[in-house]
Amino acid sequence: MSRVTAYVKTKVRRRVLARVGANGIDLSTLDRVPDSLAWPLQRHGVDPVARIGEVREQEPVHKLTSFLGMNVWMVTGDAEAREVLADTTSYSNDIRPFVGKRGSTTDGDIGGLGFTDPPHHTALRKLLTPEFTMRRLDRLRPRISAIVERQLDVMEAGGPVPDLVQTFAFPVPFLVICELLGLPDEDRETFRQLGSARFDVTHGGQGTFGAVSESRTFLMEATRKQRTNPGDGLIGQIIREHGDEINDFDLGGLADGAFTGGLETSASMLALGTAVLLQHRELWKSLAEDPDSVEPIVEELLRHLAVVQVAFPRIAQEDVRVGRHLVKKGSIMLVHLPAASRDPRTTLGEAFCPAKESSNHLAFGHGLHRCVGAELGRMELRTAFPALARRFPDMQLAVDPGDLEYHAKSIVYGIEALPVRLHGIVDR
Repeated sequence: MSRVTAYVKTKVRRRVLARVGANGIDLSTLDRVPDSLAWPLQRHGVDPVARIGEVREQEPVHKLTSFLGMNVWMVTGDAEAREVLADTTSYSNDIRPFVGKRGSTTDGDIGGLGFTDPPHHTALRKLLTPEFTMRRLDRLRPRISAIVERQLDVMEAGGPVPDLVQTFAFPVPFLVICELLGLPDEDRETFRQLGSARFDVTHGGQGTFGAVSESRTFLMEATRKQRTNPGDGLIGQIIREHGDEINDFDLGGLADGAFTGGLETSASMLALGTAVLLQHRELWKSLAEDPDSVEPIVEELLRHLAVVQVAFPRIAQEDVRVGRHLVKKGSIMLVHLPAASRDPRTTLGEAFCPAKESSNHLAFGHGLHRCVGAELGRMELRTAFPALARRFPDMQLAVDPGDLEYHAKSIVYGIEALPVRLHGIVDR
């Protein structure tokens, strides 16, 4: 080993050990995520990079890298992904031991459904699930339609070439989440600013966990305000029905989970979905003329785009065999949802084909931690796409698809801007 190599390895080792204190690893202090861990977040347009497909074909369970002394595995196969996501015995979702003081169960700011295990997860989800039944969600349907129509007016008023991300794709789910949670108007601008940063891993754990901390703190304060005067939304409803059975920390975490699952994900689906549909004019025409055609289109967009790139990390609690590999206790399992949703062994593969049945996808996850707000997300998309196509049947992309700029390193994939020509002449 050369002196230079030895020196570099020593420096790297010291940096790693500096981040591992007496209480263990603190991911929230990392200022960057190494490329060996982040490359699966890359895409070519809306498609996962070719390397993902190659890994899936060769090893649907693949050792991705070693990071801070832990082995990190990536699961890209559909069957293997479902096996891991459904197994609550061999794996834990509790990431709090790995984020230092922020993981404290008394005064920390990291938690919620995605980062907890039974029985605590079971108790929390039992409180939240009734708020997402179709009966209760139906109360939101008129408000969703009104929000969509209002944002269509905003788009039209913005001129012939608005940015669909800023005028429609982000505001619609943002306003729906505010209605769902029951946030007063005066809190909404602060809330809006907390949206996207939590999913961007460009600046490592410092950026992601810092953004999570800010939104959770904001929602815990919103919860405290509603203790004495419960609002009409989810926060107030749970307070009225359960009172002191749930504390502000846990209720703020549930509200933050709804925020996490319902804002950036739906915004990305609306923007990316529109970009895809505008390149399939027959589907855009169908949405404008036959709103009933929307369901299979939405399901295929969910499968094909799978904007949540990796499920919540699973930490192996024991040695477990997955596929032909023995995964050691303490290893991290990352399930790559876009790769699994395009696994040609069990799905439609890389093709985009709304005419085929594609509802059995992993866009909302699988098993105990499957997204509790899946039906709300579907409701938003099924309302928004036909309304958009009816109002602007001749809408076109205002730039070449190859010139669109996408999120570089984000757990929720999306697009930075989507300039559209509202009343262009269709010449494709």
